[in-house]
Amino acid sequence: MRKKLVEELRTRGIPEDVLKAMGEVPRHCFLENAFLELAYQDRALQIGAGQTISRPYTVAFQTELLELKKGDKVLEIGTGCGYQTAVLLTMGAKVFTIERQKLLFDKTQKHLPLLGFHPKFFYGDGYKGLPSFAPFDKIIVTAGAPIIPDDLILQLKPGGILVIPVGPEDVFTMHKLVKMADGSLQETLHGTFRFVPMLEEKEWGKR
Repeated sequence: MRKKLVEELRTRGIPEDVLKAMGEVPRHCFLENAFLELAYQDRALQIGAGQTISRPYTVAFQTELLELKKGDKVLEIGTGCGYQTAVLLTMGAKVFTIERQKLLFDKTQKHLPLLGFHPKFFYGDGYKGLPSFAPFDKIIVTAGAPIIPDDLILQLKPGGILVIPVGPEDVFTMHKLVKMADGSLQETLHGTFRFVPMLEEKEWGKR
């Protein structure tokens, strides 16, 4: 079933390095038993705490946009069940991942190492990033955001890439921002996707 999913993603233009990682990560291990038969279908599934595991295509597409290189230092906003985290690690990234839902944080922090995946885990507000560990080569946001937080832009290296879905409701436009050497941003849009919204704060730095 995993091979069939990879072939489906290949027909949709996902590059080979991402497909290889998707073929190696056992998505069924990130789901409850009730969803095992659906693990390799291209659909989002519930993981608890009102959150979902993203569609495989969405995971693959966001990963492609990051243009990962082995050894890249990546900040992931929204650990969730850890599936996207595992794909990034499989591609050779050094992953710093933040989760704000305490139930998911506790569960995934224990579960991922059992599967052989060892990111740096953090519990907290993803909008603030991790300033003490910045700068990052790449930043990926795995929940829908109403804005692009300034803090994340500041924590991105020159030449770095931020991939973030932005929008007012449950359909979000995928943004890719490349930080140029002079600090300016080159921004492109890459279609619409459905995401669970990020938890809101009273104030955000807004670009």
